[in-house]
Amino acid sequence: MKTNVGGLDRILRMFLGLILIAFAIPIGFAQTGYNWIGWIGIIPLATAIFRFCPAYLPFGISSCARE
Repeated sequence: MKTNVGGLDRILRMFLGLILIAFAIPIGFAQTGYNWIGWIGIIPLATAIFRFCPAYLPFGISSCARE
């Protein structure tokens, strides 16, 4: 599996994923009926950890530095 998620992209995905998961748990957020949406944060967090985004493949996008 070739990496296609670069440094800045990876940091932003981690930040977004953690914020969404915090919304789901709720840590500091009000309990609403829509907190389950925060579990979507697992997806950007996983793509940041594995440095691979399957959605980039069909478009040939890579945010990694060029070699």
